Amino acid sequence: MDKDLLIFGLTMAEFEDISLKVCFTALILYMLFIIGNLVKESKAGKYGAIWMFIGLGLGFVGFVAKGFIQRWLGIE
Repeated sequence: MDKDLLIFGLTMAEFEDISLKVCFTALILYMLFIIGNLVKESKAGKYGAIWMFIGLGLGFVGFVAKGFIQRWLGIE
């Protein structure tokens, strides 16, 4: 039995890495869409929209920053 499982021609680790990046990117884009919809529905104005994006979008900033820090330090 082969010790490296292949999924779509990728090893399990490569598949998980690509899936994580693609799925989290899609999730973040969907969350931005939801925040934008909240801004539109609440008629928050420009200043309110900025604070809604900062306040509600701060949760995924750490994930994005982690990717940049790993690339900057050459860990990935």
